[in-house]
Amino acid sequence: MTSQTTERAFENAVESTLLNNGWQKADVSEWDIETAIFPQQAIDFIKATQADPWSKIADLHGAQAESQTLHVLIRTLNDRGTLDVLRHGFRFSGQTLRVAFFKPANDLNPDTLAKYNANQLTITRQVPCHPNRGHTVDLLFALNGIPVATCELKNPMTGQSWEDAVRQYQTDRDPNAPLFKERRRAVVHFAADYDQIQMATALDRDKTRFLPFNMGSAPGDLRCGAGNPVNLEGYNTDYFWKEVLKPDRFLEIIGYYMFVEETKRKEHTKSGARTVTRKIMIFPRYHQLDSVTKLVETAKKDGPGRNYLIQHSAGSGKTNSIAWLAYKLSNLHDDSDNLMFDCVVVITDRRVLDQQLQDAIHQIEHVQGVVKPIDQNSRQLAQALVDGTKIVITTIQKFPFIMQGLLNIAGADSTDESSETETEQANTWHAQIAGRNYAIIVDEAHSSQSGSTAREMKHILGAAGLTDADPSQDPEDLEDALTAMAESKGPQPNLSFFAFTATPKAKTIELFGTSGPDGKPHSFHLYSMRQAIEEKFILSVLEKYTDYDTYYKLNKQAQDDPDFPKRRAAVALARFAALHPYNIAQKTEVIIEHFREHVGHLMNGQAKAMVVTDSRLQAVRYKLAFEKYIEENGYTDVIPLVAFSGTVTDPDTGTEFTEPSMNTDIVTGRAIREMQLPDRFDSPDYNVLLAADKYQTGFDQPKLQAMYVDKRLDGVQAVQTLSRLNRTAPGKQDPFVLDFRNDPEDIAAAFAPYYDRTEIEKTTDPYRLDQLRAQLDDTGIYHQDEVDAFAKTYFSNRNLAHKRTHATLQAALQPALKRYQATEEEDATAFRDKLNAFYKLHAFLSQIIPYGDGQLEKLALFARFLIPYLRTDGRVEPIDIANNVDLESYRLERKWHGGIPIDGDNTVSGPEEIGTQRAPEEKAPLSEIIEVLNEQHGMNLGEADRLFFQQVVAKATNDEQFRILAAANDYDKFALAVRGMIDTIMVQMLSSNGALVD
Repeated sequence: MTSQTTERAFENAVESTLLNNGWQKADVSEWDIETAIFPQQAIDFIKATQADPWSKIADLHGAQAESQTLHVLIRTLNDRGTLDVLRHGFRFSGQTLRVAFFKPANDLNPDTLAKYNANQLTITRQVPCHPNRGHTVDLLFALNGIPVATCELKNPMTGQSWEDAVRQYQTDRDPNAPLFKERRRAVVHFAADYDQIQMATALDRDKTRFLPFNMGSAPGDLRCGAGNPVNLEGYNTDYFWKEVLKPDRFLEIIGYYMFVEETKRKEHTKSGARTVTRKIMIFPRYHQLDSVTKLVETAKKDGPGRNYLIQHSAGSGKTNSIAWLAYKLSNLHDDSDNLMFDCVVVITDRRVLDQQLQDAIHQIEHVQGVVKPIDQNSRQLAQALVDGTKIVITTIQKFPFIMQGLLNIAGADSTDESSETETEQANTWHAQIAGRNYAIIVDEAHSSQSGSTAREMKHILGAAGLTDADPSQDPEDLEDALTAMAESKGPQPNLSFFAFTATPKAKTIELFGTSGPDGKPHSFHLYSMRQAIEEKFILSVLEKYTDYDTYYKLNKQAQDDPDFPKRRAAVALARFAALHPYNIAQKTEVIIEHFREHVGHLMNGQAKAMVVTDSRLQAVRYKLAFEKYIEENGYTDVIPLVAFSGTVTDPDTGTEFTEPSMNTDIVTGRAIREMQLPDRFDSPDYNVLLAADKYQTGFDQPKLQAMYVDKRLDGVQAVQTLSRLNRTAPGKQDPFVLDFRNDPEDIAAAFAPYYDRTEIEKTTDPYRLDQLRAQLDDTGIYHQDEVDAFAKTYFSNRNLAHKRTHATLQAALQPALKRYQATEEEDATAFRDKLNAFYKLHAFLSQIIPYGDGQLEKLALFARFLIPYLRTDGRVEPIDIANNVDLESYRLERKWHGGIPIDGDNTVSGPEEIGTQRAPEEKAPLSEIIEVLNEQHGMNLGEADRLFFQQVVAKATNDEQFRILAAANDYDKFALAVRGMIDTIMVQMLSSNGALVD
């Protein structure tokens, strides 16, 4: 084989590339295998960059200065780890000695820049890596003599690939060797060939997990999978050697990206709970590094006032990406060395982000107070925005109340007790807030960002600020105030939004997307679900999908045949069937037996499952059915928990249930509080979670191996719910989904828009807003002078929020409300739906288009306060179905099993209708409604599926006399005594069950 095709040739090429790219070559003879550093390089760097402290050490220790300094350096590396020592140095003889300097955020300090430029990045080939063994590592990367990375190279032309390099790390590299000790020396290890790069930050023999560090097969294209694009001018991995390992970039990663993530988990035993702490070195994956870098570079070029949408798959590490972006933006300077953003505001509901961001930044700067999580109220948020905190983490819900927070701050600081002075001071605070530049990072951006709460945030932070007009004095001032309000809630020149989501809706794309050549908004950066799955960073949730169909027939129990509204009666009947004890019992049996046979033993017995229910009452009944089935069968390997909010009353029994009352800790015997549930479910004590509208978004439990779905899932909800299964974990296989309610075709259609880059079909037509307003005006339910008067009332008190009373505004709505209440139900419903549609569409479009239209703003303000009063509930008589029907036949049948392919439309659409017009609901006899429902759900049911005799037994066993006889007699006497009872029950049921009689 020629030298050009050997592994050495690849090694030569990589070395040449790095040496031509700013790296230096270190001789292997300088390497100390026992201490795993280049000792002389470290000493030479200290001497060259820190003359004053070194001279003091030299004067104190003389000829022993170098050896003793090295001794302390090595001990500190072993105690605190490489990353900490590189960033913060070490102490010796009263002096702080640095072994590296990282690039400052600006160029204002020439001395710091000179020290940064003195850094030496070196590459060494074939470095001995195990004392007393002849093994060598192909490449060793060091910073000023301290090893930071290793790399094993493989040449596909010799029949090897990166997989062989991974196996070499797993089998031939001792994790306890000085060079490979986790966090103590080399902090990252690369396995590379011509085509791909993989990385790991800790070696643990065969448990070592390498992650891809690849660009993706087609970066920037609509579809991008695993791997790297073909490079016609060199290796497909050239980006790594030429870009990632560029000295400035590599030093940036070490100095400002890498951090030690600390996770704490409680383990529960009968003797109590103990906290287990795990530390792992985090190195950014390529898509994280690429997205943050491009966002920061583009934000610097664009300046404030731009929006960016980042579509990154669920499970792709968005928490870390947000943390890095927040830190980089908080220190971003323009070309004149002025700070670009005065404050970075992170909008999130994830508490873990607070601590993770604080930990990461503290490791970088060793400074407290850079990050302030808002964990109290809007007053705390207002204070943080005023006092110049660099990074604020909060929820969007706190912004609508921030003006009251400003008033509170003003009142606390003001010596004048008058409300006018307080208001003036609050306006001063607001002017200070609104006069600054903000980078706003939105975690899991979705359609709520298109609503009134997001507008309020823009109004608080936006450069438009508060109007000085006094609308209580002059009608023209009212129009000025309304116009100013409209402008303050549109695009703002001082606000840049960075929105992260895995499942962007059409409104999200319109709000945050970047305009493309086709004139439509698009995501700024993509890490697709396809790429994440192909890279095995997450698991596909659609590979093992089982579809169950439920067939049933209902039977009219009532003697007469009352009329019911068709649609609402059909919904009530379907709900009756879903909640029927027999239905839940049959599904419970399927779930438990499937879990025991296929799931529970996986992951060394740690596998868990979630049952997704469609209501809180169904979750309660599932929990009771689980407990009954487990007890009847004597099972000890299925231990469920239930999750739902509030209190549920079972209408059949009148019994009240809460989540804590249904979850008893099997270790302590006490009720499990709602806040404790995620932690207890993570423990080995429980393995099935029965959930109703909880833990179906944002819940990160890697041990979830299966999901049982008894709920209709559509669109984004289907993707978010099923994606709870996609996290990887040791020993985890492709997850199972067993679905009782959804067709595989519908699930495929739900995933299709989000599998690759999500595109918008067409943008929202602004003319719809004027159409809706015209239609609302035509109803006559409100008069324009009433809308004007309401706005004037609102604004006359707006700067005295604590004095504006609800009664005053409510009274101003009364004329319109009375007309609404006097309107026919059909027209009233149409008005309510159109007004609600107008309010939502205005809240969305006003953030994109700077209307500056005071009339639109007045009607939106009027709608905001009127909508809560527009109830039709009192006009609709409740439907009581339960006493009129029963379940006649039932069958649960597995229809299909396999993988669901994703090959559908990748576009999403915004709101198409300008208002909801519901047709009047027709009524029909109950028997007719049941017949239609039975035709839909009762296909192919036969005699074997009838539940008549089960119902007879159920009615008999629930009879109190039946129970008394059973307790007082032996079997023979009991059988004779109850025979007559059963005959009587059968006659009664036959008389009301025409289907059986026929």
